[in-house]
Amino acid sequence: MCFDRRESAAYTGLSLRFIDKLIADGTLRVKRVGARVLIPRQELLRFAEVTETSKG
Repeated sequence: MCFDRRESAAYTGLSLRFIDKLIADGTLRVKRVGARVLIPRQELLRFAEVTETSKG
């Protein structure tokens, strides 16, 4: 299952701008299908886990 950028922002509670920053700096790995940028659900879960682990 993949989400577009807006869906990813809603799913994670992060802003669209922050999602775009994470994509631009390579923190979130994406799949590109034509002009669409898709973020796998597993990638969002990985990011959440890494973020939670680094907090404490």
